[in-house]
Amino acid sequence: MSDTINRRLGPLFWIAVGWLVLISLLALLAPWLPIKDPDAYYLVRGERPPYAPSATHWFGTDQDARDMFARTIFGARVSLVIGFVAIAFGMLVGGTTGVVAGYLRGRTDRIVSFVFIVFLSFPSLVLAILITALLDRGLVTIALTLGVLAVAPVGRLARATTLSFAEREFVTAARAIGAGDRRIIIRELLPNVVIPMGALALLGMAVAIVAEGGLAFLGLSVEKGPTWGKLILIGAGSRELEKSPWIAFGPIIILFITVLSLNYAGDRVRSYFDVREIGL
Repeated sequence: MSDTINRRLGPLFWIAVGWLVLISLLALLAPWLPIKDPDAYYLVRGERPPYAPSATHWFGTDQDARDMFARTIFGARVSLVIGFVAIAFGMLVGGTTGVVAGYLRGRTDRIVSFVFIVFLSFPSLVLAILITALLDRGLVTIALTLGVLAVAPVGRLARATTLSFAEREFVTAARAIGAGDRRIIIRELLPNVVIPMGALALLGMAVAIVAEGGLAFLGLSVEKGPTWGKLILIGAGSRELEKSPWIAFGPIIILFITVLSLNYAGDRVRSYFDVREIGL
């Protein structure tokens, strides 16, 4: 069974998973790792920052002589948390609502579907500006803002998947033996809905991380602490890109590899379980 899974998912899948585990561990353990202080100024007498990449500063430094490698790792803590919390909120709210709507159908389904359509029709950028303007630009606010934007896409997938399974024989059999709606949803439908939702979670987390970068360019990202988006913004000016491109390229490369890994892993999981479902 293990060999079959490895063969179908492929070695690149495990490389992507390995990278995601590595960057997550680095972000989680950053305060205890032997890396430089991300907020310290490493000025060199007689030299003007920013300093190019070297054995001392792997990703170079920014204009204030702060180590870019350390700031990229600490930035991962915020960016990954935003991505995880956003998609977790979308899965919890949108997934639950979509499953209930797909199972109950009728008026409940019509109301929920209308709400999803309204969410999808509302400009995402306007909604993000509105929420951050009314509240603040804290970590929780930014993460939940992106989570709200994920509710409708996740909910529509959960609803469609539930509709496809709600009339299967095992659900009919559960009803025949007197199982209640809650038991059918939790014990029969949810395990089958979780499979495509798991693949979507990886893809959604990648979208949320990129969205944070977009908010950073609009000045709407987290106020305190570095994020990948804010670090890229610091080095994105024409003068910085021309004279010290490493300021932006370090975070860009890490962001790119992480998003690529999430997208590839999510796509392989989706393809793998699609094949298994067809086989059944």
